[in-house]
Amino acid sequence: MQSWSAPDVPALPGRGPQLRLYDSADRQVRPVAAGDTATMYVCGITPYDATHLGHAATYLTFDLVHRLWLDSGHDVHYVQNITDVDDPLFERAQRDGIGWRELGDRETDLFREDMAALRVLPPRDYVAATEAIAEVIELVEKMLASGAAYVVEDAEYPDVYFRADATVQFGYESGYDRDTMMALFAERGGDPDRPGKSDPLDALLWLAARPGEPSWPSPFGPGRPGWHVECAAIALSRIGTGLDIQGGGSDLIFPHHEFSAAHAECVSGERRFARHYVHSGMIGWDGHKMSKSRGNLVLVSQLRRDGVDPAAIRLGLFAGHYRQDRFWSPEVLAEAQARLQRWRSATALHGAPDAADVVARVRRYLADDLDTPKALAALDGWATDALSYGGHDDTAGATVATAVDALLGVQL
Repeated sequence: MQSWSAPDVPALPGRGPQLRLYDSADRQVRPVAAGDTATMYVCGITPYDATHLGHAATYLTFDLVHRLWLDSGHDVHYVQNITDVDDPLFERAQRDGIGWRELGDRETDLFREDMAALRVLPPRDYVAATEAIAEVIELVEKMLASGAAYVVEDAEYPDVYFRADATVQFGYESGYDRDTMMALFAERGGDPDRPGKSDPLDALLWLAARPGEPSWPSPFGPGRPGWHVECAAIALSRIGTGLDIQGGGSDLIFPHHEFSAAHAECVSGERRFARHYVHSGMIGWDGHKMSKSRGNLVLVSQLRRDGVDPAAIRLGLFAGHYRQDRFWSPEVLAEAQARLQRWRSATALHGAPDAADVVARVRRYLADDLDTPKALAALDGWATDALSYGGHDDTAGATVATAVDALLGVQL
């Protein structure tokens, strides 16, 4: 699948500090010990509706990670999937009287346009689930052969399931007890009441072909991939074991990331699928989490059509810490637009305060678990001084603008 166009990322003098991030499994902030090539897998969209600010916040979080790795001298191998074959897509396509592939292609195109407008660095590998069927089948075969998976006894729909106890470490990523797991499993796409399962918590690997739904041939019968195995197969085939970061929104911690990690671990023998599990908070609107099911969406494409500068969208989402659940509002947008204008005015001055200290602080704050509120406050202080008192450095404005572009992805 074709990705989107990459924005230019200017290089800053020197190297940024080592990145430290909160790990959801260890429940602490610790260094990200990446090699020369840093590796990251971030779960992509199910393309049945337009990109909303909850999506944008997640991909901007990992765009910061990408940029900070580049600033500290790493090459970056970033992989993202598209879940382009799944029940929500079929349901929306049927509701709207459109083919599921046509709907998926249309919304994927819009997502790419939104990401390009927001200046999000694209993944090296952008892979649709329908492009990874062979990898999924191979992975499911390995799990069946090892006993980590089984076929339910159902003559009509012999679905394949993963045993939740196939790895002794299952549950380490989320840290949830079984009752919490069961509640979230039922709420987030699981099927605990499916007859024939060994354990209600066992996760679907391969859905046997149903009438009117797409399917692909396999040694265990025609069907299509389950949700979690899709990501495990794509990550293993494109990056391999031991990736540096598995990322996504906090609502993916369980069951999606717990199971996709377990799928990979049970065939690789590794204790951990990823060295870091990193999750961004939810974005709310009108008192609730922004979600397609609730319909309380603020769409990136609509903001763009309304003439909102995508740089202001970035700054509005960066005003809160990436791990916090937070709300979008007209006030958040207005503050971001005002900040953007102040920064642009300050960096356009012919004389401004020295930039070395503020650039160093922005690098340090961002490397410390992506502390965007502190980074923005540091830049606000520099801009206030520049606009109030000026300065003697004719290159300071350009230096700050370059740093804001490189590290925050905001063009001034």
